Amino acid sequence: MVNMNALGIIFPNTYDELVPELVHRRTMASVPFGSRYRMVDFSLSAMVNAGIVNVTLLAKKNYYSLMDHLGNGREWDLSRKRGGLNLVPPFAQENTKIYHGRVEALGSILNFLRSQKEKYVILSDCNIAHDLDFSDLMEKHIASGANVTMVYERAEIPLPIQTENYTFTVNDEGRITELRTNDYRPGVQNLSMNVIVMDREELVEMVRDAQVHNLVYLERDIIAPSLKILHVNGYEYKGYRARIYDMKSYFDENMRLLDPKNMAALFPKERPVYTKVRDEAPVRYAMDCKVNNCIVADGCVIEGEVENCVLFRGVKIAKGAKVHNCVLMQGTTVDQNVELDYIVTDKNVHVTMGRRLLGNSNFPVYIEKGTEV
Repeated sequence: MVNMNALGIIFPNTYDELVPELVHRRTMASVPFGSRYRMVDFSLSAMVNAGIVNVTLLAKKNYYSLMDHLGNGREWDLSRKRGGLNLVPPFAQENTKIYHGRVEALGSILNFLRSQKEKYVILSDCNIAHDLDFSDLMEKHIASGANVTMVYERAEIPLPIQTENYTFTVNDEGRITELRTNDYRPGVQNLSMNVIVMDREELVEMVRDAQVHNLVYLERDIIAPSLKILHVNGYEYKGYRARIYDMKSYFDENMRLLDPKNMAALFPKERPVYTKVRDEAPVRYAMDCKVNNCIVADGCVIEGEVENCVLFRGVKIAKGAKVHNCVLMQGTTVDQNVELDYIVTDKNVHVTMGRRLLGNSNFPVYIEKGTEV
């Protein structure tokens, strides 16, 4: 099913500041997750599964790895003559500046938005891995007659994002009557999932007017003051989600996927998650290796002992090495007689012979990309 009535816009760099270690050379969208995926795969695949075939990503900085991962969009069936995948780098147009909020970002492509034919637009960030059914979201939005529909979940507000969040008050009819910025209240709240659906032409007018008044943030500066004028609906997401907001949450959310129920919930067969295809050999297990409760991507070679780990493509564990409770990204090499516990390695890390690196569940140790330790 092709839904030509919706245009997808993804913001790859939003929330970069929450995980500075992971985004030193990449965007939040291209942070590796779940053994073989990137964070952008979830929003992008959800759009494609809903038949949205015109998707634009508004990059801000560090977007080389994102370009390398997405390519021409072939894996998502977005390599097309019309529409397809469109990655907009900073300074792509005259007078464009580095944006801070969604209004400034959308202002940089205002002429592009005006020229599109789709009636609706879906805006999404990339700090949450989810299985959101965009088809159902679009149907509910259209049926409600709302100007704007905002997706939320019922959850407590994690401490690291108490100064970086939106929460809603939703009445019995599903209408948002209050939008709070940087909510720090304890207990379960209606916490934004950073996904918004609205009419494209109405969005263009909002952004144009906001530019005149030097407004920056769509939710805080435009939608929140207009709740009595605009019909803004809430859409509750009740499925599985992995929200990344610091290094510990990144480690914990990868570890949660070791539970088969969580893996099945995030990757349902009816809505597959697509990613870049690499022609790697299958995993090679040595005769005397020990592997227990792990997610292992293709191209790995395991000769040592591995338990409760998430291994990305091409990881090599030498004989005599003991690796427990770790997330090892692509190309990590662990030499003989190494002991690792609660470690997160970035890509192409080399842990040399005999090293003993121990973290704990509250403070997993991160090793930077390309490091030899």
